[in-house]
Amino acid sequence: MYSATCVVLPTYNERENLEKMVGAIGAAAPGINILVVDDNSPDGTGVLADGLAAASPTVSVLHRQGKEGLGAAYRAGFREALARPGIEYVVQMDCDFSHDPSDLPRLLKPLVDDPRVGLVIGSRYVAGGGTPGWSTKRRVISRGGSLFARTVLHLPFRDLTGGFKAWRRDTLAAQDLSSGYANGYGFQIEMTWSAFRRGARIVEIPITFRDRVAGNSKMSGAIMREALLMVLRLRLATFPTRRGRRRRPEATQPPS
Repeated sequence: MYSATCVVLPTYNERENLEKMVGAIGAAAPGINILVVDDNSPDGTGVLADGLAAASPTVSVLHRQGKEGLGAAYRAGFREALARPGIEYVVQMDCDFSHDPSDLPRLLKPLVDDPRVGLVIGSRYVAGGGTPGWSTKRRVISRGGSLFARTVLHLPFRDLTGGFKAWRRDTLAAQDLSSGYANGYGFQIEMTWSAFRRGARIVEIPITFRDRVAGNSKMSGAIMREALLMVLRLRLATFPTRRGRRRRPEATQPPS
């Protein structure tokens, strides 16, 4: 399973976290492939990534010319992962330990156990998930963002803004990875919406999301505004054809 999985790990100024994260991923899922997608980090993250790749056959690096946003980094990483023979599952996760590498086996399990499942979302907002250490304001913003997207886009999932996901190859390959409405964190909503619209079976499993271990957060007001506008654009894009085409929601818990 792990040798057929590629973890796409976007980085920008993550030198303090990268080596520890690569080690933790390898310990949780021995033999798993790790693709670091670095946006020409000025702190030397890309150079460090090259060293890690030279030391391990399961680590590779995709260097990009500059910072173009999380969505653009993921799309480039996804295209690279899908071009590799033998890769059946693709995982996306943060490099700052907000996503716990020890959750990787649980995240992949629904894909391995049920060939009908196309996407697994690590969810902070289903039973058993959580966001310890968050302020009330941050919880309200995060939950409110997911609720807004769920309501406007008619999606049945609890966590639409999280970025810890595992994709089946065929499901990911069916998405448009050349462009999109969002380049920031709205990308997470857009990809789930796109997979759902294309008929993918999507499940959520509980995860605990923690604050980054080191470095600075990439969240900003501009990113939040982009996500808000992106949801409205997706809604407008589907409005003329929604009548008569709404799907019944798939189960949002892993199959037993």
